[in-house]
Amino acid sequence: MRVVKNAEERKNEILDAADELFGQKGFEGTSTNDILEKVGIARGTLYHHFKSKEDIMDALIERYSARLLSAAREVAADRSVPVVERIVRVVMALNLSGGSSEEIMEQIHKPENALMHRKIQKFIIGGVPPILTEIIREGIGQGVFNTPFPYECMEMVVVYANTIFDDDIVLLTDEELASRLQAFVFNTERLLGAESGSLMSVIPMFGGENRGAHA
Repeated sequence: MRVVKNAEERKNEILDAADELFGQKGFEGTSTNDILEKVGIARGTLYHHFKSKEDIMDALIERYSARLLSAAREVAADRSVPVVERIVRVVMALNLSGGSSEEIMEQIHKPENALMHRKIQKFIIGGVPPILTEIIREGIGQGVFNTPFPYECMEMVVVYANTIFDDDIVLLTDEELASRLQAFVFNTERLLGAESGSLMSVIPMFGGENRGAHA
């Protein structure tokens, strides 16, 4: 007896299979036939949900972005963690690493996939500042920060970080990266009206390995 699945369930099944295959064989090394065989569906069923392999990757990026923002919101909601540490944890929650995640990041940084890159950046720039703003407002209430523009400050911080710490847009040596990080934290303190040096302790938490945390 043929199992009939609803559209959303089938779509997620295809995405799960593609996610696993992209991680194992790479995007280029995975064919639509590989995906068909793994899911056990006819080509027509696949094309009913996705026009192409690129379309599948695009949907995976959307799914990853939604999961990352969900993880960031969860971290932001934990009021048992001090506000400064929570801000850093939110940023860390946005770090894509390992397996198929690496493959996704590799794909979106290719010149021909500029649209995908822009899409994930749009998710980050649109989704992260509101999450961080809630923490900043909490910090204002505690006297840690002092700014009449919490959202705008976070938008400026996220846009800068998402651009300057992106290897595709700005290539930095380790020394330049260290200098940019110091300046970034120094200026973020000024934007937020925080005590001088109060955010400097977060610098070691970023480190060189987190350079790819943003799209």
